[in-house]
Amino acid sequence: MITLFKLLSAWPLWLLHGLGATLGWLVFVVSPAYRKRFLANAHLAGLVWQQWLGAVGSAGKLVAELPRLWLGRPVPVLWDGADLVEAALAQGHGVVFLTPHLGCFEIAAQAYAQRFGQTDKPMTVLFRPPRQAWLRALVSESRQRPGLLTAPTTLSGVKQLIKALKNGESVGLLPDQVPPQGMGVMAPFFGHEAYTMTLSVRLAQQTGACVLLAWGERLSWGRGYRVHVQHLSEMLPAVLLDAATAVNHAMELLVLQCPQQYLWGYARYKRPRTLT
Repeated sequence: MITLFKLLSAWPLWLLHGLGATLGWLVFVVSPAYRKRFLANAHLAGLVWQQWLGAVGSAGKLVAELPRLWLGRPVPVLWDGADLVEAALAQGHGVVFLTPHLGCFEIAAQAYAQRFGQTDKPMTVLFRPPRQAWLRALVSESRQRPGLLTAPTTLSGVKQLIKALKNGESVGLLPDQVPPQGMGVMAPFFGHEAYTMTLSVRLAQQTGACVLLAWGERLSWGRGYRVHVQHLSEMLPAVLLDAATAVNHAMELLVLQCPQQYLWGYARYKRPRTLT
């Protein structure tokens, strides 16, 4: 598999995205369970078919582009909101980046590392190692790059994130990822109760870090990506449940900016796993 990844890493992005779109539709057609979850999540968000149709192929593109992003030469990246990042870093209290399963979330961290992280402001992202040994080694190597650090999904990893923020650095989180049992609260997401992480809220409240929303738009025809950055539209409430609800609402608004690139097949409403 590593050999295959290395071969695919040399392919142009447009070809990988074409392959990925085909794979995305293949899985959608042959897997009833995946298709049912995909459609149920999209319908909960109130989408019509014209809004979610493109997301079928986008899910495959997400997988197919990984060899290029992990092992290949750099891809073109445009920025929308880089000035917000510069201003937040200048405050010196650290930055919490919230990136949902929208577009290419891998490129959001890579683009930050390339533009801002190679000085003294790296980004630390939570990383749960894959179970497969070959994939674990590949992912670990690809994510350890200049300006980008990883932290395990353990108590020591959380302490690493806090330390990074207190040093004025950045951390990246997927706020719509289902956290382990005991690390979240039930809060509405598109009108349906979902187990929602509280780590992002706790980090911001404990350190005074600035909270920014970021996602990587996948440009058409393999032209690269555009990283979008914006402020959280409201101050996070002091009550944890209210704050988690506010984060979910912010994620909803972000997703609806480009629903055709959201990972609707993700099991957002599943029961949380037990932390090991």
